[in-house]
Amino acid sequence: MPQASPRGTYLQISELLRQKIEAGKISEALPSEAELMCIYGVGRSTVGRALKRLKADGVIDSVQGVGWYVAGTGDRRPLVERVTDLLRDQGVAIGDVFPSEKELCDRFGVSRTAVRSAIAQLEGQGLIAMGANRRRQVRALPAERGDS
Repeated sequence: MPQASPRGTYLQISELLRQKIEAGKISEALPSEAELMCIYGVGRSTVGRALKRLKADGVIDSVQGVGWYVAGTGDRRPLVERVTDLLRDQGVAIGDVFPSEKELCDRFGVSRTAVRSAIAQLEGQGLIAMGANRRRQVRALPAERGDS
């Protein structure tokens, strides 16, 4: 990223991201803040200012613990709900190996911290538990949607 003016760098980044969104190069989830820092060679505060600018303009929205999305796209439900749906919809059985943290990060495009929080909630609900070989296993199946 050219450093003509440190004060205007965040504006340049926000404009580049806006152009990618308008061109369809970014259609749903934006890269993580860490990835944007690497891509543009800037610090977290500069990336944060660029994202806040786009949010103020109504171009993107943020989802706590999940990331940034193009406005009007993406699954905004909490990660634990999306992982529960994964268990419900993928035909898993009790005793099956639960996906690793890395697999969940890759599948949902979220941080390891967000995945760990969702896993803790699933463990608290008794749906998964640590099994053999330090791999989590499915211990119970979630109720069908609408059953409480």
